[in-house]
Amino acid sequence: MVSALYAVLGALLLIKFSYDVVRLRRVYRVSYGDGGFTELQSAIRVHGNAVEYIPVAILLLLLMEMNGAETWMVHICGGLMIAGRLMHYYGFHNRLVRWRRLGMNATWGALLLMIVANLRFMPWELVFVLH
Repeated sequence: MVSALYAVLGALLLIKFSYDVVRLRRVYRVSYGDGGFTELQSAIRVHGNAVEYIPVAILLLLLMEMNGAETWMVHICGGLMIAGRLMHYYGFHNRLVRWRRLGMNATWGALLLMIVANLRFMPWELVFVLH
């Protein structure tokens, strides 16, 4: 399954973002919250934002593939989602609002494409069977 590639890439991003938070907590000696440190606040939000979007995107991508979407469509949606998360990270990490905005737009675009593809390829004849 092609979607497994993007699940792996998304998981690697989550691990990297989580590691960044843990590393900064050790540097600033902060066990809970952000301690008022801007760099830690940013790392927490990058990780939190990824946790909010990556799981649902992977689920939509997997369902899209299982419902019979073309492989190229899975690659476009998965690639756009991963690219969006990387652009968002880059923008947040370097305080570049334009890159954050591009990243969010790419992520939302990927989600919308996956929603439309799932509606298109959904086995509607099975959805409305009553027996």
